[in-house]
Amino acid sequence: MKLSALRLRQRDGVTCGPTVAVVAGALLDPGHGDDLADPAWFADQQARVHAQVNRVWPRRLGTTPIGMARALTAHSLSSGVRYRWRLFRGRRDGLSDVQRAVGAGRPVAMLIGRFIPRHWVLIVEADGSRWQCYEPSSGEVRSLAVDGVRLSRIGGLGYRRPFAFVLPKASTRSATS
Repeated sequence: MKLSALRLRQRDGVTCGPTVAVVAGALLDPGHGDDLADPAWFADQQARVHAQVNRVWPRRLGTTPIGMARALTAHSLSSGVRYRWRLFRGRRDGLSDVQRAVGAGRPVAMLIGRFIPRHWVLIVEADGSRWQCYEPSSGEVRSLAVDGVRLSRIGGLGYRRPFAFVLPKASTRSATS
């Protein structure tokens, strides 16, 4: 699926999380990939996911890491994969778990911000020292330097600092077990 060609944008200023979840769902469940080209379906899915993952948390405050993990697990559970969230560990964070997940074809959601967490993006490809990252407010896929993430100097996404990652649990079973 060529995400950059689809230009999938979030429907409003607080649906970056649900937008990332819908796109990740299409990557995790290829049966949904064809639906992404339908703007009405895409907007409806953002609203549905936003309501589903933010039952208690006020929607105007965005999506929590726990809510994002639930949304991604809902799309990956059929293949035996559960998602979890973890905090960014600063400069000592090797990010090897993120690299492994993306290298295995599992997208990873990253919560970024300046002083507080503000925006969700989706890491969709890993190529050595660079990640390809879907940015929902523009609908673009942008290249990031892994070292820039590690040093909290992310460029091209509007915010420089990572706060959390939502990625597959290491101890999930395979689809054949």
